[in-house]
Amino acid sequence: MVSQTTAPAAPAVTPPDASPPVYAPGELAALAARHGLTVSGARPSLAAYIRELWGRRHFITAFATAKLTAQYSQAKLGQIWQIMTPLLNATVYYFIFGVLMKTKHGVPDYVPFLVTGVFIWTFTSSSITAGTRAISGNIGLVRALHFPRASLPIALALQQLQQLIFSLGALVLILLVFGQYPQPSWLLAVPALTLQAVFNTGISMAMARLAARTPDIAQLTPFVLRTWMYASGVMWSIGTMLQGDRVPHLVKLALEINPAAVFINLMRFALIDSFDGGQLPPHVWAIATGWALVCGVGGFIYFWQAEESYGRG
Repeated sequence: MVSQTTAPAAPAVTPPDASPPVYAPGELAALAARHGLTVSGARPSLAAYIRELWGRRHFITAFATAKLTAQYSQAKLGQIWQIMTPLLNATVYYFIFGVLMKTKHGVPDYVPFLVTGVFIWTFTSSSITAGTRAISGNIGLVRALHFPRASLPIALALQQLQQLIFSLGALVLILLVFGQYPQPSWLLAVPALTLQAVFNTGISMAMARLAARTPDIAQLTPFVLRTWMYASGVMWSIGTMLQGDRVPHLVKLALEINPAAVFINLMRFALIDSFDGGQLPPHVWAIATGWALVCGVGGFIYFWQAEESYGRG
């Protein structure tokens, strides 16, 4: 029996390396468009960006809630610090400004006046501080995943709103102890907080872009916020100070349209029946609405314009 042997396969012939085709600049763009390719990380249109954000609304809410839950997870008192921190600040301000500097004179219901100012100011200052860390504090997430970056400052601003709502129980209790009982004007707190939340979110987004480009801004922010707080009537009455002709007109105007002071005054008017004699000039609501629209919309567009640059520095 004759065995047949199979001849060894011929080695594969490797064709010589072919040079890649050369395209003119316009031809590359046309080729990418023909196959539906887009630039990685390119900024979408404003309308498309808003749709993407709406699609991530569940992520934004969950991220904010998770941040709020984890904020005091290492402390023994846990979430109680959400209430204790502004209350301790109010106590310090009461003794320093109210007692030692006597700013409580001429201000009816000074304790509700002060505590309301501290809680509302904390909402704004915390939102801005969180905004400065929105990109740099989540740089791993920014570089690893594709999502609208505005989700981060919006979620952090939402976290501060959740914390304020949680703390309002303590504020209401203090108001009741000092004789401020629920009345129809308390309902005005809802639109006032809504306008302030829009304002805070816009400023937070603007600060997120600035701090992403210049990290030193995060170090400077606390000093700016402290100065702003002293000019916002948190511990003293702007109306009392502006009486008479001692203050220049431009200073009066700046204090009256100061957005932090405007939102604080709206909440004081809603919750404290003796504030400003129960009367609030109608233009205050117009100023608050203007600040919310200008800063909310402007901050969003300002942040969106740098969408391609986040996480690439």
